[in-house]
Parts: sequence; structure tokens; C-alpha cells
Amino acid sequence: MDIRLRAVEPGDLEALFAMQSDPESNAMAGTKARAREVFFGVWAQHFKNPAINGKVIEVGGAIVGSIACFQSEGRDCVGYWISREWWGRGVASAALGLFLREEVRRPLYATAARSNEASRRILERCGFRCVGFRMGEETERFTGREVAEFVLG
Repeated sequence: MDIRLRAVEPGDLEALFAMQSDPESNAMAGTKARAREVFFGVWAQHFKNPAINGKVIEVGGAIVGSIACFQSEGRDCVGYWISREWWGRGVASAALGLFLREEVRRPLYATAARSNEASRRILERCGFRCVGFRMGEETERFTGREVAEFVLG
């Protein structure tokens, strides 16, 4: 499979918005889809922030997801989103492996819904270590759910 990462461009946002709007994907991740104007506004801010390393994940030239390093609560974090039709094909593991070779910041932190066993396995396969669990609060972006916390040193 020809998996490639490249910088997110404004023209990619329609495809990324459609992916993050998928109800089943949001249920698995413990997230809430952003409204269109909120999604595009968040990305407008990302494009202005040099600390955010946002990448599109492509397979054979088609956009199948995104991955990024960003700041949350003063920590460097990584997160990814894979289009549901590409789940279970090794795309997330391969993309995260590629991303970690080019993203030099350490430690990196990540979270996954405790119930999202696939994402937890991906993080562990790529060297992240689970350091505990906590109850995540309901917010405008996240559902209240148990969260697994990970670190890569």
C-alpha cells in the first residue's frame, strides 16, 4: 500500500470535514463532530500556528485521513483520524510510524477512548506506553467517556 504524508492544505479541508462528520467514527473516538464553520475556523487557526504539524494521510493519492502534533494542556500531543472505509487495513499504524519518524518532539502524548481497542493497539504498536486511565469530561468536542492516556518518551 502506497501510504504518504503531506502537509494539510486549505483545499483538503472539505475531505477532512466529511471524515470528521461520520457518526460511527465519532462514536468510536468519543468525539462530537464539529459544525462546518467551527471545523474550518479551527483549521484556519492551525494554519497560522507553526507549532501544529498537521498532515494529510494519502493512499494512492487519495486522502484517507489526517494526523497532527499539537499542544494540549502544555504538552505535545499526537492525534489521528482515519476514514471509516480504511479501518482495519493498517493505514493508521503505518501513518503513525511515518509521522513519528519526522516529528522529533518528545515526549509525545496521546489519548484514546478506553473502549477504542483498535486505536489503543495502534499507539502501543508504535511505541506509546499506556500510563493510566481517567474519566474524560463531557465538552463541546468530547463525550464523557473513560480515556486511556499514552506517552512516547
